[in-house]
Amino acid sequence: MVEATNDFVQEKETIVIKGNISAAYAAKSARVQVISAYPITPQTTVVEKLSEFVDNGLMPGTQYIKVESEHSVMASVITASMAGTRTFTATAGQGLFYMFEMLHWASGSRLPIVTTIASRGAAPPWNIWADFTDVISCRDTGWMTAFCATHQEIYDEVLMSYKICEDYDVLLPKFVAYGGFILSHTSKPVIIEDQDLVDSFLPPLPDEKGWPHMWIDPERPLMFGNLIMPSGFYYEFRLKIHDAMVRAKEKIKSVAKDFEKIFGRNYGNGLIQEYKMDGADVGMVIYGDLALQMEQAVDDLREEGYKVGMVKLRYLRPFPVEDIIEIAKKVPLLGVVDRATAFGSPTGGPVSCEVKTVLHGVKGTASILPMINGLGGREVTLEQQKNQLIMLIKLNETGELPKDMLYGTFWDGLLEVK
Repeated sequence: MVEATNDFVQEKETIVIKGNISAAYAAKSARVQVISAYPITPQTTVVEKLSEFVDNGLMPGTQYIKVESEHSVMASVITASMAGTRTFTATAGQGLFYMFEMLHWASGSRLPIVTTIASRGAAPPWNIWADFTDVISCRDTGWMTAFCATHQEIYDEVLMSYKICEDYDVLLPKFVAYGGFILSHTSKPVIIEDQDLVDSFLPPLPDEKGWPHMWIDPERPLMFGNLIMPSGFYYEFRLKIHDAMVRAKEKIKSVAKDFEKIFGRNYGNGLIQEYKMDGADVGMVIYGDLALQMEQAVDDLREEGYKVGMVKLRYLRPFPVEDIIEIAKKVPLLGVVDRATAFGSPTGGPVSCEVKTVLHGVKGTASILPMINGLGGREVTLEQQKNQLIMLIKLNETGELPKDMLYGTFWDGLLEVK
């Protein structure tokens, strides 16, 4: 007879779901009031699941809008947010590109819209697998952008997003991005938090008066999108968006602390997550799902005696300038892995360009080796990542760059193509 033990205690509801479904549950937990939907792979099941929730009466009072295009998706959540509602939608790839015009309307109107992106390769050729070029190509639209590495992080980041976006000192829209198919369509355990606990964490839903700066009320007439001449305040409006983005960094950090205090899950300081960087000889900056596997690569090499570490970049916008500088003071050499492209830029990768810009002229900071890996869902193995770290060790010791460098960047895992 086997004695019963109390080693395992299930205190919270945990379900095994896909990353897209985790995003849908987060929108439900956040009590979003308006959802707009148009399907595009690999995000379609996000809005499909939300339609089930609404149709089955599990989101009472939520309006679910079916439209004819992604452009209309963003247009409809913009107008709903203008009216003073908590809004949500999801898209990916070409769909995100189609709504590009409206992205500027959302940020220019300072609307706290949250949108999840199941990031995929940009066509042509058609590619629907993990690649963050889609969301990173929108980095200058005035939207905050966060990357997720796990199914649980998707759920948690959506919740944190509403608390950040709806803060009066921020009032900006935000993307929550994760790799298409690798996270969107695989299944993992996710804790779905108690509704009362989520309600206590999030700000209250806006009332009939709307947001403090934007409303639709016949008793308080307000003009939207009016023309501003060059001598008007257009210039100053742009500065205010930038100012809010920079100030959002402290809000992101405080929300991450609050989240850990209430729910018990840690995401570094909110902007970045360090992993074994103290005492490291070299480090790697990486984002998205590849960051989780890189942790294993670091652990394996540490056991072999290599002093390596890594930093998971959680935010592209606002960019964690001060944090990257402090990280770069810990080691003489940093690798930066991009799963995205920035054609014709100094490194070919968008995040490595950002890191090099941040460190330019700052004394006592690391040299940078830009890398590109896993574009279009190309498999990136654990051994590949371990080899990348060993390559950094050798470069740090000998000063010799890898042989397969192209335009100053290491493109790892390329096929031979004529």
